[in-house]
Amino acid sequence: MKHILLATILFAETAAAQSPMTGVEFEAYVQGKTLYYAADESRYGVEEYLPRRRVRWSFLDGHCKEGRWYEQANQICFVYEDNFEPQCWSFFLGSDGLTAQFENESGGQTLYEIANSGEEMLCLGPEIGV
Repeated sequence: MKHILLATILFAETAAAQSPMTGVEFEAYVQGKTLYYAADESRYGVEEYLPRRRVRWSFLDGHCKEGRWYEQANQICFVYEDNFEPQCWSFFLGSDGLTAQFENESGGQTLYEIANSGEEMLCLGPEIGV
């Protein structure tokens, strides 16, 4: 009986891990955080999740892009100040944090949360000079 119960629990956890997060679940997890992401074992970028579903993204180069996110068709979509074409992702929450699968193209990028803080991102000011 214990084996059946354990198998049932493991199956339920696996099934839940396969369901993308809803907008409400995503917001509850990210609100007020700054999350660092990796892809293919290399640091990829950082995103700060601000009130009212606003975000600030950087490829870790000090240049930040302001944007916002919204839920659409079971995906979390982002638009940024320099690109109004939605970038849609499926987010999954596991024991190690978020996994994000890019959905705009077949075989899209997969990102993994590698660090989480409540600190503001480092964003350089506008480039001035000759």
